[in-house]
Amino acid sequence: MECSVNWTPALGMAFVAETGSGHVLTMGGAADGGGRDLAPRPMETVLAGAGGCTAYDVVLILQRGRHDVRGCQVRLSAERAETEPRVFTRIHMHYVVSGRDLPPAAVERAIALSHERYCSASIMLGKTAAISTSHEVVAA
Repeated sequence: MECSVNWTPALGMAFVAETGSGHVLTMGGAADGGGRDLAPRPMETVLAGAGGCTAYDVVLILQRGRHDVRGCQVRLSAERAETEPRVFTRIHMHYVVSGRDLPPAAVERAIALSHERYCSASIMLGKTAAISTSHEVVAA
């Protein structure tokens, strides 16, 4: 996996990343850090990446189990260390999974499998952060 990140000085503390798959992601800083608040902060993209990674796993696990999953939302909240490096110290992920006749136990198992075995991002972040989860199943 590769990625290149380029600083865009004309925009203050703004950066454009181009991923190995050819996609572009813009990141920026807050005004108090020399940025212009034009894009998500780099650490916000790390948190979003973890949410996307685990949501992908949960949907795929449920689909492979032949469950009729129709939606998956992960709401993340995080706390960071007060001092440098300001790593994540706590992350909570709340899943809202919708579908037809979804067994709550299957959703719970999919979330657990994601965090214990498949989601590289949350497993990596779990080295510095206490990760907790909750979920709800909604009929669709």
